[in-house]
Amino acid sequence: MSDIGKIRCALVHGHVLLRQGLRRLLEDAPDVEVIAEAEDATEALQCVFEHHPEVVIADAGIFETSAEEAEQLILQESPRSKVLFLTMQQDETNIRDGRTQGASCAGRQTSAQELVEAVRKIHATRIEVCEVSKARGQWIERELPPRTRSLTSREREVLKLLAEGRTVRSAAETLGLSVKTVDAHKFNLMRKLGIHNKAELVMWAIQKKVVKLPTIV
Repeated sequence: MSDIGKIRCALVHGHVLLRQGLRRLLEDAPDVEVIAEAEDATEALQCVFEHHPEVVIADAGIFETSAEEAEQLILQESPRSKVLFLTMQQDETNIRDGRTQGASCAGRQTSAQELVEAVRKIHATRIEVCEVSKARGQWIERELPPRTRSLTSREREVLKLLAEGRTVRSAAETLGLSVKTVDAHKFNLMRKLGIHNKAELVMWAIQKKVVKLPTIV
């Protein structure tokens, strides 16, 4: 148990019933407390920024990106948080790939103890990010390497499209993402860059040569 009390956790998952089930399983542990929940990318980033949980238990698939980039988005909002990804993989090859594709698991009663132990372990160690996956009927835990805090490739794509005058909806259609996910990337990159409006975003993009000035004929 933490010296200052219960381990403060946030749950991020798009399926409300599974999320509620996970909450019940976690709160059965005497040293774990779920302080917040989120069901989409924008809500997740706002939740993490406001509550600064010690452990974020998340389905990386909500961010429609790799586990590593999802981790960046979370830690940029709360650098001291630890991140625990949940995924259901078919084999160990997929697990080593370092990506959570359509993750949705840990809803079974029999896996409750493994999940709680994973939360305790990541909270108690220097591990910043790890993934708990189910492969061949057993839970496998592995550490994911921490990433730098620079703009992700997806954030750069969103920045470029917005700076070129695209709307969030148009950018989402171009990138094949949901509007909520693009909105989350916009929210995160503007905070990261200290930008507060569209004009500042365009100027930053021009200065950094993300987009070019229009040619005057």
